[in-house]
Amino acid sequence: MPRQIFQLRISLAGVRPPVWRRVLVPGGYTLDRLHRVVQHAMGWRDCHLHSFEIDGVQYGTPDPDDGLALRDELDTRLDTAVGKGSRFHYTYDFGDWWEHDLVVEDVLTADPDGRYPACLDGERACPPEDVGGPAGYLLLLEALADPEHPEHDAMRDWLGRPFDASAFDAGRAGTLLRRFC
Repeated sequence: MPRQIFQLRISLAGVRPPVWRRVLVPGGYTLDRLHRVVQHAMGWRDCHLHSFEIDGVQYGTPDPDDGLALRDELDTRLDTAVGKGSRFHYTYDFGDWWEHDLVVEDVLTADPDGRYPACLDGERACPPEDVGGPAGYLLLLEALADPEHPEHDAMRDWLGRPFDASAFDAGRAGTLLRRFC
């Protein structure tokens, strides 16, 4: 049977203008591997906890001490949990609470010469880690855009590097996916 490839659109909820990615992922990937795809495609650094929600069921890395009822993401394959047209959610960083909407746009037959996972497209840079969720990110963007903003210097210092919110390089994201996923 030919290998199935899932075309997913990953959108960061609560952020305008939209931050999104379109990726191709083997259907045989476990949700643990899909977590790594989301991390590298979006530009996160995998510093925080995460979970998936599919049809009301939570998946992640179970920890008997945290009291969360999570199914083990290592035991669940993408192609057994979702199909074409499915919508599901991925939450990253339970403090900042970054919610991602995932849509299975298509299920394709793998190209024998194709390399997967792959990033086809996307827009805008991922917010910096620990910025404070969507509200903190909005404040960061406002402060950086206005040198007269009372938080301008503090936010620039906190970032410690240049930040271009409009920047996204699908080729770079694809290289990271192939290297680390």
